[in-house]
Amino acid sequence: MSTPLRIGLIGAGTMGALHARVISTSSRTQLAWVHDRNPATGRAIADRHASRFAQEVDFSSVDAVVVAAPTQFHHEVGLQVIENHTPMLMEKPLGNTIDEVDALLAAAEHHDTPIMCGLLERFNPAVRTAFELSRVPLHFRSTRHSPMTDRIQTGVGGDLLIHDLDLAIRLFGEAPTTAIGLTDRTGDSDGRVEDIVEALLRFGTYGVGALSASRRSQRKIRSMMIAEADRLIEVDLLRQDITIYRHVFESLTDDDLGYRQQTIIDVPVLRHHGEPLMMQLDHFANIVQGTVDHRAERESIRPAHAVLHSLSTQPNP
Repeated sequence: MSTPLRIGLIGAGTMGALHARVISTSSRTQLAWVHDRNPATGRAIADRHASRFAQEVDFSSVDAVVVAAPTQFHHEVGLQVIENHTPMLMEKPLGNTIDEVDALLAAAEHHDTPIMCGLLERFNPAVRTAFELSRVPLHFRSTRHSPMTDRIQTGVGGDLLIHDLDLAIRLFGEAPTTAIGLTDRTGDSDGRVEDIVEALLRFGTYGVGALSASRRSQRKIRSMMIAEADRLIEVDLLRQDITIYRHVFESLTDDDLGYRQQTIIDVPVLRHHGEPLMMQLDHFANIVQGTVDHRAERESIRPAHAVLHSLSTQPNP
């Protein structure tokens, strides 16, 4: 058995605590240390997972780093990690602006340092299964709604919508040729960031995406739909189930009082199993160990961020 990768964790908030759990429980990784600007928070997470709190970041003692600090620190922290030639998994979004994103990606390319963004839905078993089942998508629709939370300072675009932007781009195999968005800023965020985004995307000459993200819902919704010429694939990401509909028959009823319709419903078995965060960590470990092309991984990060930037800079009518 190979020696576990030594992983340092920067940021011990809600997501940092989740990363600490999977890093410390995976047979492939070891939580070498935890660093946080709040020593009490960092020590609590380090103690929980039999690791140590690092007052200062020590790159010489690790093989890679996971950055789960707030987005406003991503640019500063990310450049420091990359310039120390340390492979990095950074939570999404990669930066507050597209310029920050480009700076981190350019630095990673310049230093040939592996970089990965925490676009977690790529590893969702239901998403992966649905994408493998899909043939020629015509229409992609997603709904990602949540109640308001005070702990997240990023707008709902970078917090939630970016996942579905990334999925739509991967489903259609290209960036959208057109992206139109409407946003709303509510009183709960003091107008600083958007809480609601509705986005319409055009892919080539046939593909359409309709994406909805909100932090003004009273319940959590995570769903997506892939419509094809002869099938509809619906996915409930919370329940982790997939349903496929095929409309096969329509005619007048025998008594001529209306129409009879028939739809075949299939419920496929998930082809993948496991916790997305653990599967994401496995993928990162493969990147660090060189069994996955880290350059291709880096190139896959920008498209969703670029569309998000385009939507965020459009004036609302």
